[in-house]
Amino acid sequence: MDSRLDALQHRLGHRFAQPRLLVRAVTHRSHGADHNERLEFLGDAVLSLAVSSLLYERFAGSDEGDLTRVRAHLVREDSLHRVALALGLPEVLLLSEGEARGGGAQRPSILADAVEALIGATFLDGGFAPAQALVKRLFGELIDTTDIDRWAKDAKTELQEWLQARKLQVPAYRIVATHGQAHAQTFEVECAVPALGLVERGQGKSRRSAEQEAAGLMLDALRASDRPGGPLRS
Repeated sequence: MDSRLDALQHRLGHRFAQPRLLVRAVTHRSHGADHNERLEFLGDAVLSLAVSSLLYERFAGSDEGDLTRVRAHLVREDSLHRVALALGLPEVLLLSEGEARGGGAQRPSILADAVEALIGATFLDGGFAPAQALVKRLFGELIDTTDIDRWAKDAKTELQEWLQARKLQVPAYRIVATHGQAHAQTFEVECAVPALGLVERGQGKSRRSAEQEAAGLMLDALRASDRPGGPLRS
C-alpha cells in the first residue's frame, strides 16, 4: 500500500482489513468509476448517529432542539473541512489531472465528502464500534469544549419561529417605561401577540435584554396554553 495511505491509517487510528475500502474512500469521482460517493452517503449517516450519541452523553440535561443545533454545527462542511486538513487528506486524495490542477485537493466540499467517506469505509470494514471510535477521535475534543448555550436560540428567535409555525403574526415590542439615571437605566419592554390578545412585560439593563425577557415570558405562556386543555387547544 502507498506509504501515504499507511500513514493516514495511523492518523485515523484504524488499520483496514479491506484496504480497497480505504482507497475508494479517498477516490474522487473524477478519478474513476470506483469513487467515494456511496461511502460518503453511508458515512454521513454513521457520523450523524455517532455524534448524536456523543452529544447525548456529553449534554445530559439538554433538550432535543439544542442537541440538534449543536450536531448541525459539528457535521457541517466547515467542521469536516478542518478535520480533513488535520488528517492531511489533500496529500492522499485521488483526483483526475484536471481536477487536481484546478485545486480540487484543497476544495472544502471535496475534502468534507472524503471525511464522511472514510467514516463510511471504517463502518463497512469493522462495524459501528470502530467507526464511532473514529468519530470520537476526530470530534471528541471539539465536543468536549463546545458550549451548548452558544448554539441555543435566543428567546426572540424561538418566539418568532413558534408563531410563524402556526401562521400567526410576529410579535410586536415597545418600550413602556425606563427607570433610573441615564448611566444605569432599567428598561421595561412589552411583547404583544395581537392575534392571541396576549401581552407580557420584561425588564433589563438594555432594551435587548428586556425584549429577551419579555419574549421568554411570552414563550412560557404560549407553551402552557398550547398544552392539551389549554386555551389554544380548546
